[in-house]
Amino acid sequence: MKSRLSIVFAFAVLLACQSKKQDELPDAPTSTAADSVSESGGENHVSKAQRAEGWVSLFDGRTTEGWHFFKNKENDSWEISEGTIHCKPFIENATNHRSDLTTNKQYENFELIFDWKISAQGNSGVIFRVSEDFDEPYASGPEYQVIDDEGYPGDLKDGQLTGANYDMHPPSAKAAKPVGEWNQSKIIVQGNHVEHWLNNTKVVEYELGSEDWNKRRAASKWKDFPGYGLTKNGYIDLQDHGNEVWYKNIFIKPLNNL
Repeated sequence: MKSRLSIVFAFAVLLACQSKKQDELPDAPTSTAADSVSESGGENHVSKAQRAEGWVSLFDGRTTEGWHFFKNKENDSWEISEGTIHCKPFIENATNHRSDLTTNKQYENFELIFDWKISAQGNSGVIFRVSEDFDEPYASGPEYQVIDDEGYPGDLKDGQLTGANYDMHPPSAKAAKPVGEWNQSKIIVQGNHVEHWLNNTKVVEYELGSEDWNKRRAASKWKDFPGYGLTKNGYIDLQDHGNEVWYKNIFIKPLNNL
């Protein structure tokens, strides 16, 4: 009996010690998926750190809020699919209503980043400082070329490769990922200074209106477009070239004037 009492007493002491240690432990930090998304941003949403730096998202992942079809043209080529802005392919022997997708707001100086994925033989682009005073977006805004470099039918000039300032400045390096993989691009525009980045590599840099720029323009297709490259404050435009392309994580940070 005495032995049993000793065992019971020892067990009680052990429980008391464990309880005391548990009381002394600090509360474990809690983590939820919502907290993680808020901190990191997640697909199509800027993070807290980005927001503090002035970044805003142009696409919420669910709707085309903040966008319109260029000059409000009739359109059935763009859709929201699995968190992306998806341009559907041209359908042969059918009625196609196609146009570019354009932001509602205009931007002068900015840093723009966006993820994109092109289809086999596909062609698209992101055009900036676009004016709706012209019939087409490319008549006013320079274009960051998005294309299947390897599979696009026909011969491509260097100035038509991915990352180029279309038909003006060829990319200094081939940095695009294979068809079907996501790429990240960046466009920096401040005053007349423009940079094109592709997958963390700067591939193009130029000065709008410079002697070199004017010389290149005179030797390109843009010589026949009197408004090309002259708009100072314009729309961001996703080009519908009749091919499948996907865009997501479209973030912009307005910059101050120089």
